[in-house]
Amino acid sequence: MNKQLFLFLVSFAIHYVGMTQREPDAMMKPNIKSVKLTKFGDPIAYPIITLNSADLLELHFDDMDAGVKNYFYTFTLCNADWKPAQMSYFDYAKGYTQVRISTYRNSAISLTKYTHYQVNFPDRNLQPTKAGNYLLKVFLNGDTSNLVFTKRFFVVEPKLSMSAQIIQPSNQQLFLNHHRLQLQLDKRNIDIRYPQQQIKIKVLQNFRWDNALELSMPTFIRQDILQYSNEDEMTMPAGKEFRWLNLRSFRLLGDRIKRQENSNTGFELYVKEDLPRLARQYFFYRDLNGFYINETIENINPFWNADYANVHFSFRPPNGMPYPNADLVIMGELSNYGKDPDAIMEFNSALGVYETAMFLKQGYYDYQYSLKKYSGTKEEYNSLLTEENAWETENQYLILIYYRPLGGRYDELVAVRQISSQFNSSLR
Repeated sequence: MNKQLFLFLVSFAIHYVGMTQREPDAMMKPNIKSVKLTKFGDPIAYPIITLNSADLLELHFDDMDAGVKNYFYTFTLCNADWKPAQMSYFDYAKGYTQVRISTYRNSAISLTKYTHYQVNFPDRNLQPTKAGNYLLKVFLNGDTSNLVFTKRFFVVEPKLSMSAQIIQPSNQQLFLNHHRLQLQLDKRNIDIRYPQQQIKIKVLQNFRWDNALELSMPTFIRQDILQYSNEDEMTMPAGKEFRWLNLRSFRLLGDRIKRQENSNTGFELYVKEDLPRLARQYFFYRDLNGFYINETIENINPFWNADYANVHFSFRPPNGMPYPNADLVIMGELSNYGKDPDAIMEFNSALGVYETAMFLKQGYYDYQYSLKKYSGTKEEYNSLLTEENAWETENQYLILIYYRPLGGRYDELVAVRQISSQFNSSLR
């Protein structure tokens, strides 16, 4: 290995480790796959529970090293900006400081060997006592510094009521391709004297954090009502429905698989070549808004009987020329929203296409393509040149309302609402 290549790899490793340390949803071990944290019983529900309720969260993941390891978990209370709250652990948690994940099973009847781990929480061993943002930490052998991965989850204590609506922007340049949010809060049951300091609002489009809206200043204040309707701050590109990939079976191939190469040790699946989407061309179909589900059609358990495959993606840019000054990445939950290393596609100049391969478990996947640029230490994603935008697109918008009382030490999560842009109604 020459010196320049060695220095490049070292700098990339330092950059990647730094990013994973700052990113709440981070993977630290390459042997861990198919991490899913959802509300119990619903594989496409965001991990949100109500404080002091019977709600449960469900965590699943696979260790591709197989065998049995001692995985533990704990969690940390965070503020709205995902920085740890300046509080003692036992101020926001009841139970042990860490809990071993004791439910696991080795894979069976699959070519790929792995061990599947799962846990439901909160339970009597460990439960949150405050409402807010939480960071779940999974680590090895009781050593909290030996992190395997981290995932966000949320505990809400409803204290104020909220109404929300998605409308078309009045700006004619955005009218056909953006969504505008209008929001109204009723604060009569909560002491809010300085809304711009005490209230923080996050709005996620299809559960993405990289382009989340952040609101603090109300547009209008009248008696007990706070209105947020500033079009400049509350408008987002609409995008288009996610592309899909049906991997429920490796015997009966999905419609988007063009060929398959099998061996005694695994599967190689090649997805049909993707192209940029055209402006003003829109087709509606039900999607998972970026999520995926591990499931099969062979009537086997998808957690420890399902198999894995190397899935090869290809994307042909206009005129077979690479996009300048940007990486092309696969976006969606399958790639941790573009942050996994294999989400970055390499340009094959001989064929004029971008290519990458991802190691995926049987299931049904949503994904899109996006251009990833770096602005200092910040990553920016833009899908305009790959997916385009259409007002008709159905997106889910998650609205998170945080409140900090005067003299408070952390940001409480006091209201949550999910709304569909197409049906303009609450989803949960």
